[in-house]
Amino acid sequence: MKKLFIDSDKRKKPLKVGGFDITVLASTHDTMGYEIFVQKGQEGKGPGPHFHPWDETFYILNGKLHCGIDEDEFVALPGTLVHIPGGKTHWFKFGVGGAEFLAITSKGNASEMFTEFDKGINWANPDKNKLVELAAQYNQTVITNK
Repeated sequence: MKKLFIDSDKRKKPLKVGGFDITVLASTHDTMGYEIFVQKGQEGKGPGPHFHPWDETFYILNGKLHCGIDEDEFVALPGTLVHIPGGKTHWFKFGVGGAEFLAITSKGNASEMFTEFDKGINWANPDKNKLVELAAQYNQTVITNK
């Protein structure tokens, strides 16, 4: 396995996805098994209900993150760790004043999907059908009836 060291000045620019920023710290190509992101957004932004085969874990750095996993809803504050097993329907919205969290995913291709979302979706006026199709290419299912 190769060693990985990325200075902040060599980090890629944040991707713009759904009105918030996702910075890829390490992709599955870098680690050979998991991915690490920083996600930062303004109040009210965040993805609607969706699920994917990879696990996802959030560690809240600052602000409040409103989350839902299946039927459970909660507010995650700084220092909270949220784990979402693969296959579980989930969503989140950034709380009052915005928030920032570290995200780790397992065995997925989220970084490639986020890159395609950044390039392929006009977030000012998103085409929901295109978003659903693009997500499906990366084994993510967007729930459209909620």
